[in-house]
Amino acid sequence: MKATDKQAYLEEYELLKKKGKPFFPYAVMKDSAMALIVVGVIILMSLLLGAEQGPKADPTTTTYVPRPEWYFFFLFEVLRVIKPPELVPIATIGIPTVCMVLLLLLPFYDRGPERRPERRPLATTAGILTILAMGYLTYAGATAGSPTEIDMKVAPQYKAGAEIVAGSGCLACHKLGENGNNGPGPELTHIGDRIPRAAIIRSIEIGPSIMPSFRELPKEKLNQLADFLSSLN
Repeated sequence: MKATDKQAYLEEYELLKKKGKPFFPYAVMKDSAMALIVVGVIILMSLLLGAEQGPKADPTTTTYVPRPEWYFFFLFEVLRVIKPPELVPIATIGIPTVCMVLLLLLPFYDRGPERRPERRPLATTAGILTILAMGYLTYAGATAGSPTEIDMKVAPQYKAGAEIVAGSGCLACHKLGENGNNGPGPELTHIGDRIPRAAIIRSIEIGPSIMPSFRELPKEKLNQLADFLSSLN
């Protein structure tokens, strides 16, 4: 900006400031009044329409599917992608915090005076990539398979085992046809072709790698689970 343009701007700013109204109390009173109106409307709607509380939480259930609100689906998907337990803090705190800080600091490391998007490639690219990434992650998180449901045809004699697999949360780490999640555990779609029934039972009892042990399952349920998995070929 030229010195003459800067001086003209400062003079015009001083004139407008003298004609204008002070922020306090004029603007503060307007904002406060509007805030009170919004709070009053919310209180009135809650009294007249009520607020749905939902069912009472049951910590013993094995069929509850935890899902965040839709505006957190992108973070939910990041947590599903970064699966190792030691990296969970990076997924939940590290990555969102770093991205947020970079966006907040954008005006400081992109000091160009231009406002047109095509003349601000850094800011425009960062904004577009952020929108695309959050949109994709939100969609992926919203359509992620439920870890407690198996949508596939199962022979009557294996239905009990399929229900045990679904209720035990196996699909949170394993892929079974179109159900569940692709990792960190191996895919179970054709596990009956790869592993004999005895080895399946042994894996369920021991819990290899990061898989938890299901040694406490009653013998009947363990056999039903093994029958179902060994039938997948």
